[in-house]
Amino acid sequence: MSVTIYVPRDAAALALGAEKVAEAVTQEIAARGIDAKIMRNGSRGMFWLEPLVEVEVSGKRIGYGPVKAKDVAALFDVGFASGSEHALCLGEVEGLPFLKEQTRLTFARCGIVDPLSLEDYEAHGGLAGLHRAVAMAPADVVKEVTDSGLRGRGGAGFPTGIKWKTVLDAAGDRKYIVCNADEGDSGTFADRMIMEGDPFVLIEGMAIAGLATRATKGFIYIRSEYPHAIATMTEAVEIARRACILGASVLDSGRAFDIEVRTGAGAYVCGEETSLLNSLEGKRGVVRAKPPLPAHKGLFGCPTVINNVISLASVPIILDKGSAFYRDFGMGRSRGTIPLQIAGNVKHGGLYETAFGLSLGDIVDKIGGGTATGRPVKAVQVGGPLGAYFPRALFDTPFDYESFAAKDGLIGHAGIVVFDDTADMLKQARFAMEFCAVESCGKCTPCRIGSTRGVETADKIARGIEPEKNRALLADLCNTMKFGSLCALGGFTPYPVMSAMTHFPDDFAPVPFIEAAE
Repeated sequence: MSVTIYVPRDAAALALGAEKVAEAVTQEIAARGIDAKIMRNGSRGMFWLEPLVEVEVSGKRIGYGPVKAKDVAALFDVGFASGSEHALCLGEVEGLPFLKEQTRLTFARCGIVDPLSLEDYEAHGGLAGLHRAVAMAPADVVKEVTDSGLRGRGGAGFPTGIKWKTVLDAAGDRKYIVCNADEGDSGTFADRMIMEGDPFVLIEGMAIAGLATRATKGFIYIRSEYPHAIATMTEAVEIARRACILGASVLDSGRAFDIEVRTGAGAYVCGEETSLLNSLEGKRGVVRAKPPLPAHKGLFGCPTVINNVISLASVPIILDKGSAFYRDFGMGRSRGTIPLQIAGNVKHGGLYETAFGLSLGDIVDKIGGGTATGRPVKAVQVGGPLGAYFPRALFDTPFDYESFAAKDGLIGHAGIVVFDDTADMLKQARFAMEFCAVESCGKCTPCRIGSTRGVETADKIARGIEPEKNRALLADLCNTMKFGSLCALGGFTPYPVMSAMTHFPDDFAPVPFIEAAE
């Protein structure tokens, strides 16, 4: 009986040697005459175990990891192909606590299926949502998404259904669906994992969005730093088109929708929706003033839905299981699940999908396992480089939009970066200002000039030059940037700066300043 051996093709696994592991497995299979095949799956999201190699035995998948190419021969020597014991054996993968305790809805197939097998996708529940959507009126599809409580997972948290309804009701012969896959926040990788590990769920979600809003064309804007995601999505779109999931008649419904993959040019600010639209149109990626909103006048001046990868990838299960099923997860106005991306100085870094509501402390200490260095956690930055730093005193904060906003924080794309007690929060505040100065599109003065002055002011504090005066100046700059910037880049940069100043004042204390000798 043929054995299936799974070796991940996810970029994180490849960075840790998965390609060499796959080559070694192929060589051992051939040399030993074993009846086995290799499947290149996505990642399960347990990065400290990558490359995680799995063997299917009696319907169960036994994991081994982290596996290096030099380990492969020894694994086969002990009967690895039949799931035998070895020092690297982890047991049944689904039984590992990190996976077992998750609520995987959006990532239900990631790491399980062959990413480019449409047959595998359908066998694991794929396309059920789209089949239901083609039989519904556009307004009914929009209502289903609205009733689910789904909010934008890219950072703003705007209700997805309201955005879709605005585009559906907007006048226009041509409408667009734009997927923002310009995932540039530090500590985030959920979009990439979906595109590399389960691309058809994104395609299905976009097709449903197209049917719901009467849009006929979609674009996936992927950051240039994601070559594997670009290649996988491009191939998946071609496969979907040949299968009539995309094209002139989606699933023979007589309703058209097609998708084109576009590559970004490396600008962080193009993660902002209007900058992204300019880039898609072949223009310089600078922020547009709003109004008009993209839902009224977006890509090429037409009504446009702009959603993040995870927002769109969450839609198929809502249409498949119904809005009530999805809304049953979460808390308050934060419904459904959120893919937490745990990174930084942490023992168990990776992706953990769960319902909203876990405390930040449970996420860092229980799921993440504390710091990789074993030192105490000093701060956690949530929401990317523009997110606030939370000290341990705030670790009881539930992970949902309103709870974080109430404590001057933001969830953003749910990236969580952990720092131990050696971190210098003044340096982190300076980095936030420097990051903004480098990545600013330059269109608005508060962002362009404020961030540059912010770096200079942080440097003066570090050198002990009039520290009290410069701390006040830094706070004033943050206030100007927060309320005067055109977009979230300048508007959110104050979050890490002010939170660092508020929660870690000792790091901003004056130090002796000695003038250079004449």
